[in-house]
Amino acid sequence: MSDIAYVIRGVLIQVAEARLLLPNATIAEVLSYAAPDPVADAPDWLLGRIRWRGWQLPLVSFSRFAGLAEEQGGLGSKVIVLKALGGNPKRPYFALLTQGFPRLVTVTEATLAMLDDDGELPAGVLARVRLGENDAVVPDLAALEQRLHAALATAA
Repeated sequence: MSDIAYVIRGVLIQVAEARLLLPNATIAEVLSYAAPDPVADAPDWLLGRIRWRGWQLPLVSFSRFAGLAEEQGGLGSKVIVLKALGGNPKRPYFALLTQGFPRLVTVTEATLAMLDDDGELPAGVLARVRLGENDAVVPDLAALEQRLHAALATAA
């Protein structure tokens, strides 16, 4: 057996009351925050829709979705356009509200540790981790996308 060291390029993304750890490959672009167009009858975590490259992207507050904090966009907020994992050609992207720019990080087996969680994880969270000195959560993007599609179908 060989000793292969796996290295993944990731990003730490600050949201209200948490840091998210995502693979760098999921990010399509980082934008300055602009107030989204509202979506009628949407859950409070679906902040509205933004325009990006000819698409109308749903803008999500992960902190609200996971029940971590009330989060509003404003001065210093950024919007991260994420590549959707669900394979829906009508919704290949969605947007996430963040607090500042994402930070590129290198993730290796030696620098990443799972944190014990004595209780249930918040909605949309796969795991709590420590990367070096940074605590973060790994979001369940597939679950978030499923809830997002359901919310948009109901609101449409």
